[in-house]
Amino acid sequence: MKSLICIKASICAATTSKNLDTLTQVRRIWKPTIFLLCLLPALLVVTDAFELTGRLGANPVEEIQDRFGIWALRFIMITLAVTPLRRVTGWNWLARFRRMFGLFTFFYVLMHFLTWLILDQGALLSAILEDIVERPFITIGFIALLLLAALAATSTNGMRRRLGRRWQTLHNAVYVIAILGVWHYWWQVKQDIREPLTYAAILAVLLGARVSWSLAKKRKRRHASQQVLRQ
Repeated sequence: MKSLICIKASICAATTSKNLDTLTQVRRIWKPTIFLLCLLPALLVVTDAFELTGRLGANPVEEIQDRFGIWALRFIMITLAVTPLRRVTGWNWLARFRRMFGLFTFFYVLMHFLTWLILDQGALLSAILEDIVERPFITIGFIALLLLAALAATSTNGMRRRLGRRWQTLHNAVYVIAILGVWHYWWQVKQDIREPLTYAAILAVLLGARVSWSLAKKRKRRHASQQVLRQ
């Protein structure tokens, strides 16, 4: 009996040690590496602006704005993909990257907005307000930015403890933001909608998986309740 307990203790200790090793690698190696990779699109905009790694084309302001916008969409898709990947693979350490990806989503959306605000509109308040009010795709994008700003401001552990259950309710807005982001892109594109359609399809899969898991969880709870009542 004692030998069996010792074996179980050894297995638990080995598993814990392995988990600690994985988390240590994530914190010391993978997080800094992924952080630098996430910054790379922004750095390429700067180096292309100086024609060190490429060029921005005939309309540099539009190119910069489009690049930041596309990467914002990519990062929100990556953020939403973390939970499905974690559930499918069992790699719980993937959750450690979710906040980083979410903050990079906000960063690229903010850079997309600032490019439009300063380089495109020249920070002219009357023109900015007119665009926000009269051009629906800009209105949608601005709403998404405001929601993202709220999520970024409350992304710290301290804010999570302070808000309690309201924190999760607030951060469920990420699904609305993703829909608004794809919608913003779709309305902005005038003819070729293949790329917005691709993002819409990816988002549909990511949200569909969550709905499916939620329904399965409810069915499981209902079945468990029925079993208890029968007893």
